[in-house]
Order: sequence, then structure tokens, then C-alpha cells
Amino acid sequence: MPDKTQNDMLRIAVPNKGSLSSSASDLLREAGYHQREDSKRLTLIDEENGVEFFYLRPRDIALYVGEGTLDIGITGRDLLLDSGAKADEVIGLGFGRSRFHFAGMAGAFTSVEQLRGKRIATSYVGVVSDFLEREGIDASVTRLDGAVETSIQLGVADAIADVVETGSTMRQAGLEVFGEPIMHSEAVVITRSGADSAGPGSASSQLPAAYETFKRRVDGVLIARSYVMMDYDIRAADLAEASAMTPGLEGPTVSPLHREGWVAVRAMVPRAGAQKLMDDLYAVGARAILLTAINACRI
Repeated sequence: MPDKTQNDMLRIAVPNKGSLSSSASDLLREAGYHQREDSKRLTLIDEENGVEFFYLRPRDIALYVGEGTLDIGITGRDLLLDSGAKADEVIGLGFGRSRFHFAGMAGAFTSVEQLRGKRIATSYVGVVSDFLEREGIDASVTRLDGAVETSIQLGVADAIADVVETGSTMRQAGLEVFGEPIMHSEAVVITRSGADSAGPGSASSQLPAAYETFKRRVDGVLIARSYVMMDYDIRAADLAEASAMTPGLEGPTVSPLHREGWVAVRAMVPRAGAQKLMDDLYAVGARAILLTAINACRI
């Protein structure tokens, strides 16, 4: 039997460095895909899973995907929107979260309306220009690829627009954010525009068959990260109250116990708040309450 041709394989762009790189590779490993061990390696073929990975600059990924050179990619929502590429977000991955804000010297601005006629420095010209246009604010936008925080002190700009995680870097530069966030960003899976929703027969937009498997695997990892399995024993008389707290996805699994009048209950519950849920179950009579991590799932 001949090997898969390059056209048969799903081509995936992965960040080669930066804050998204290691988290993206960790997610892909959890989803059952091989990942590079050498950070200098630029490509990797996972023939078993019908996938070829390309390790690229995060800022370039949306462009490669939008042009159809690669099928899908993992990048930041901010980088996707800034690129102007013909690519769509299809899955939010929940890591690499950040806010995008305007900032100026402490006390200089209180509202984005005050940016009219001002100079704004940013690494995200597309995002900022689109925001200003939507708000009807006329200001000049200058691209800087680094050291955006120092641009005001150097007289290049009156304000900046940048990613804010903790805000410590801005405070060290004597800056403070103002106005509502321009956007909230996180790591996302992207495809070229329309490819994810293309129907049968749309050969120009259709993705390789391995894409559906990829989506199911990634969704399974995200659900497994967000949920835990909860088991507990409870009197049958108290089952209705307890199962209302742990409805599961289609309903909890309930099994009779050898001890008369007691049942065992198993259900998936959100990881966030699971400890409080254990307390609440204990209060209504549940005992032997256990939490178990879910490594992978298919829903």
C-alpha cells in the first residue's frame, strides 16, 4: 500500500516560540499527536495520524492558513485579527489569555475619546486601526515591533496599545491603562475562511479527512481539562437532591450498593467549584466522595 501523499495529510501550523509554543505542543501531545523534541526542528510528520506539523512564527501562522498553504493553525486571536488574513477562528483553546488595552503616562488619559488627533504606537496596527475606525476616532497609528512601552518616553507616541497580562511591565514604565479592553485574546485554532463549514462537494475549501478527527481530539482534551469525574455513595431517599447537584452530561450513572437503601453515583462535573460541590454533597448525606481526573474523552 503506498504511503500517504503530502496532499492527503492535514498540515498544521504550530507556534515555534513565544508564550503559546509549549502550551500548544502540550495540548497536541495530550490529543495523541507526536511533537518535536528539538526546538530547532521546523517540520514533523506524524504519519500514524495523517498529520504534518510546521513550526512557524506565531505572527505568520494566520497568513499561511489564510492563503491555503497550510490547512489549520494554532495562534493568538490577537494575531489572527491583526493579520487581516482570510482565516477564521474555530476553537478557543483556553490558554495564552490576555487583554489588549490602550495605555498612557499615569494621569494623561481617562477615555479613548481623548485619543483623537494623538499618536498611538503598537505592534498590532490592524487591531488598533479597526477599533479606532469602529469608534469613529481619528488618530495616527505607528507600528513598533518591540519596546512599545518606551515609545512615549522617547517622544514617538502619545499613547500605546498593547497586550496586558499582569500589567507590571507597563507600571514599571510609568504607564497606566485606560478605557475598556480593546479585545480579549487567547490561543485559538484557525482554518482558512469558510473551510470549517464547507459542505460535501466543495473541493476548493474542503479540508483533509484527518481534520474532523483533530477537532474531536482537541475538543476531548479541552473537556477533560475542564471536568472531573465525581463518585459518591448516598441513600436512595436523598438521591434526587444529590443528583440535581451532579446532573452529568446526559444524567448521572446510578448503581445499587450491597448496603440496602444506598446507591453509588458517578457523574462528570466542572473542575471549577468541585471542592465546594463535595462539601454540598456531604451536607445532604453523600459519603465516600471521590474526584478523579479525566485524561481524555469523546462527547
